[in-house]
Amino acid sequence: MRTFDFAVGQTNPETFPIERVQDAANRAIANEYAQLTTYPGKLGHAGLRAVMAKRESEREGIQIGADELTLLNGSMQAVTLTAEAFTRPGDTVICEELTYSGTISAYRSLGIEMVGMPVDEDGMRVDLLEATLDELGEARKPKFIYALTTYQNPTGTNLSLNRRRQLIDIAASRNIPIVEDNCYGDVHYDGEKPRSLYALSDYENIIYMCSLSKILAPGMRLGYIYAKPRLLETILARRHDGGGNYLAAAVVAELYKDGLWALTEELNDSLKVKKNLVVDSIREAADGICVSSNPSGGLFVWVRFPDDVDQEKLLRLTSERGFFYASGANFHIRSEQIPYLRLAFGHVPDDDIRDGIPVLIQCLREARTSNEKPSFSTLYD
Repeated sequence: MRTFDFAVGQTNPETFPIERVQDAANRAIANEYAQLTTYPGKLGHAGLRAVMAKRESEREGIQIGADELTLLNGSMQAVTLTAEAFTRPGDTVICEELTYSGTISAYRSLGIEMVGMPVDEDGMRVDLLEATLDELGEARKPKFIYALTTYQNPTGTNLSLNRRRQLIDIAASRNIPIVEDNCYGDVHYDGEKPRSLYALSDYENIIYMCSLSKILAPGMRLGYIYAKPRLLETILARRHDGGGNYLAAAVVAELYKDGLWALTEELNDSLKVKKNLVVDSIREAADGICVSSNPSGGLFVWVRFPDDVDQEKLLRLTSERGFFYASGANFHIRSEQIPYLRLAFGHVPDDDIRDGIPVLIQCLREARTSNEKPSFSTLYD
C-alpha cells in the first residue's frame, strides 16, 4: 500500500548536499584527527561555535561571541538541561498552550507544572500573561517562560513584534527568565525574519536555543544555547556528558566555513515549494471543510477541522489508507482532543503531497457525524 507520511518534522533528503558534506568530512578528519582523540569539553568545537556566533550576529544585527555559546546534541538537550537547571519537581513554567511535543514530554518527565497561554495568529497571547501571573501568585511564580517565538511548532505562527516587546517587559518587571526556542528561525520563505528576543532588549535573563536540525539535518544532532555567563554557567553545571559530537561539529564547521546562508536558502527553496503544495492542495480539495495555515517559514502546516469530526474514526480511516499525521492533542499541554492536526511536509515527496492531501480531506468528510456547515472560517476565533 502506498503511504503518505506527514507525521514527523524532518528535512528534505532529496536536497541533502551529499558531495559538499563528504568533502567537508574529508577535510575535517584530515585537519582535526588529533582532536577527535580528546573530549571536546562543555562548550564544544570552537570553529562551529564561531560559525554559529556569526550566524546569530548576522541575522540579529548584534555582536555575539563564540564563548557565549555552548554546542549541544540538538535543541532538545538544550530544553532538558535548562529545565533541569532551573526547576525542581512541582515547579511551574509558563509556555504556549500548544507547543512542541518533545518539550511537553521532557517537562512532564521532570515533574514540571505547565501553565499554558492561548495561541492565535500573532503567537502567544501575551496580553493575558500578567493576569495569569497574578492568578498564580508568588507561591507558584514560574521559574521561566518558554516560548517558540518564530514559526512556532505546531501552529507556524510568529510572535508579533509588539508581543515580543511586551513579553520582555513583563518578564523583566517580574524578574522571570525567558527561554526562547528558535530552532525553526532560519527555515524562512517570505518577508523579513522576526528578530529574536535577546536582540530586542538588554534584559539579561534570556536563554536562547537554536539548532541545525531544521536547516541541515536532524541526524547531525547539533544545537546550541546562547546566554549571559551567569545563566550559561548554571546550565553547564548540569552537563555531565563530556561534550557533544566533535566529528559532526567539525564537519559542519568545514561545510559552513565560507558562510551558511547560501546553502540554507538553497535548501529552503525546495521546502517552500512543498509548503505551497500542501497549502494549495488543501485549498483545492477542502471545499470549506477545513482551513489551514500558510506559514512564512518552518516545516509545518496547521489544519483546523469541524468539531463534529470523530477523531478516533479519522485516525482509523487515515491509517487504513496510508495517510499519517500528528494529532493536535500531541501538542496540547493537557493532551486535549482539539479539532486540529499538524502536517509536516519537509521530507514528503512532491507527488505524495499532491496525491495525499485529497486522501486526508476525504477521510475528514467521512469521519464527520453531521453534514452541517463548519462554524469557522479561520484558524482562530
